[in-house]
Amino acid sequence: MSLGAPESAVDLGLGEPGWPVPDVVGRGGTRAPSLSYGPNTSDPALVRAVARYASTPTCDVAPDGVMVTAGSQAALFALFQSWVEPGSTVLVPDPGFVAYPTLARMCGATPVGYPLGADGGLDDDALVTALAEQPHTSLVVLNHPANPTGGLASAPALSRVAEACVDQGVLLVSDEVYAELWVDRRPASLRDVSPAGVVLGSMSKAFAAPGLRIGWALGAPDVLAPARLVHNAMTTAPSRLSQAAALTILEAADEVLPASRAEVRARWDAVDRIAPRLRTSGHRFLGDGHQEPMSRTAERAGFYLWLPLPDHLADSTEHDGTPSTEAFALRLRDEGGVTTIPGTAFGERGEGFLRVSLGGPVDDLEEGLRRLAPWWEA
Repeated sequence: MSLGAPESAVDLGLGEPGWPVPDVVGRGGTRAPSLSYGPNTSDPALVRAVARYASTPTCDVAPDGVMVTAGSQAALFALFQSWVEPGSTVLVPDPGFVAYPTLARMCGATPVGYPLGADGGLDDDALVTALAEQPHTSLVVLNHPANPTGGLASAPALSRVAEACVDQGVLLVSDEVYAELWVDRRPASLRDVSPAGVVLGSMSKAFAAPGLRIGWALGAPDVLAPARLVHNAMTTAPSRLSQAAALTILEAADEVLPASRAEVRARWDAVDRIAPRLRTSGHRFLGDGHQEPMSRTAERAGFYLWLPLPDHLADSTEHDGTPSTEAFALRLRDEGGVTTIPGTAFGERGEGFLRVSLGGPVDDLEEGLRRLAPWWEA
């Protein structure tokens, strides 16, 4: 969508934090004693820091249950390569993060999308049904808060899905890289309700440090063991300098995370202030593919606005037959001066929606919202 965009277009497409991490790295200095390879399992101090950060009063994470990786993307790749059987099925959210089906195909598996529920969140009925209909499933992916919908998963829904996966001997991977970017209240985690499966985290979103390429997977040591071998073959271990910076940031999590949540809250407030119609024109997902108006009280987490096409333009197509979602996104870019991502990039059930990223610089966001708003006026 960025290729060919007018120079004056405001980019609300990239899913990347647009605020600086608080100045804790400079304060802490480098902790890397050298630029040697270091342990394949990463700096033990960083592993321990992730374990402490991930532990809760009800779930204690031990260092051997932590796999530090070159971003959560590398954790996904290693887990898929370790646990997905060729010829099997991988259940992925639809709409969902674009890497999930790609990773499944790279393993010789077939990605099958399961529908999301109310407000784009986890519909445990739909997922459990999909699991029953796909007896050769080897892996199930959850993503909450979700990219692209921003939807959440309730604790009971997570518990039910985890139990269904255990019963069928299927690995459950819960991608929770946006979990700390909550506005209203902390969302549920798979770790709150079940020891099963693997939970992913990252420095890239809530810690506003995507360039460090540091992520992690939390799970049982025997589940992580084959993935560690894959990761070692990929990249040995993340950069020592990145590990040192990540350790400093993690040790300042009590300062960094509230600051990030304040940044996210300011961006959602900008939507309510500048273009409130965009917040109230959403739709709820229903398992049978139908939609109904979204509740005004939908909880906010992450920094994506999942926006339905305007009613008066939703059925329009370009003269060359371009589907309406992509055609409208291109019109919005070229005529309205705002770059967004068509929902169809995230799966068939993304038809009729745009993903708008609120994560960039506030000034850019506010200008982009001013340009977007008139398109949703009847």
